[in-house]
Amino acid sequence: MQRRGLADSVGAVGERLVVDHFGTTPGLPKLQLAPPGTKNVDALSRNGERFSIKTVCTGSKTGTIYPERGAKDKQLFEFILIVKLAEHWALESIHQLSWEQFVDARSWDKRMNAWYIAFNKRALPDSVLVYRAEGEE
Repeated sequence: MQRRGLADSVGAVGERLVVDHFGTTPGLPKLQLAPPGTKNVDALSRNGERFSIKTVCTGSKTGTIYPERGAKDKQLFEFILIVKLAEHWALESIHQLSWEQFVDARSWDKRMNAWYIAFNKRALPDSVLVYRAEGEE
């Protein structure tokens, strides 16, 4: 899969779907994937805004966001995009939170020593719904 340039994880699929959606939707910033290994940032806009992209498929929480050592509340990105995939990995929805909204909605994972967002109504009511597939609630 790697030789053919195909995504081989839920996270990689979510990132690719977001970049494609933002690139083809008028009014949304054009995104490009951040260089591999960039900490907590998955895409960059042409205006230099940093986007963290977290994908949820069957679980109820996003992957982790690791804080800076010694600066737990340092701003790491401007926006976080939470991508919901259907069981067959089709795009179901994209939710956008600003850094400030992320700070209000985040939860701490003691085991991982990192932040995450629960994919539920408590964490997402203030998010901007960027995309919802037809027929989804």
